[in-house]
Amino acid sequence: MSIVKTGSAIYKSLGKKGEASVSTETPALNEHPYGFTSRFEGGKGTNPEELLAAAHAACFTMALSFALEGEGYKEGDLHTDVSIYLDEDGDGFKISRSKLSLTANVKAIDEKDFDRIAHETKLGCPVSKLFNADIELEYTLNAA
Repeated sequence: MSIVKTGSAIYKSLGKKGEASVSTETPALNEHPYGFTSRFEGGKGTNPEELLAAAHAACFTMALSFALEGEGYKEGDLHTDVSIYLDEDGDGFKISRSKLSLTANVKAIDEKDFDRIAHETKLGCPVSKLFNADIELEYTLNAA
């Protein structure tokens, strides 16, 4: 069984002058602006890298919470910041790294146990796995 969640993006006009928006299945983002200036020049709006960072932070933090509870730890707080690195790659760009920066307050855990659980979670988090996933493409082309 697959759980399927959706998102969409619209880009009107092409290139740097294009006006774009991104939406999620839930009303979290509804035609939220993004584009060249928000991605490369610090302009208003979001960008794919910050959306990936938020998704990775949310997924990892939730997975770690469940992993810690599964190991018998009942009290704690987790805060994860994620940095996504977008680097030049020939004529284009690539996401080269996702850096998880975690602050954890977990009652009665030793560092060795925490380190094991956190590293297992880093590898097992579904969004972590996405960065090494096969990418499938299907499309409909309407050419004038």
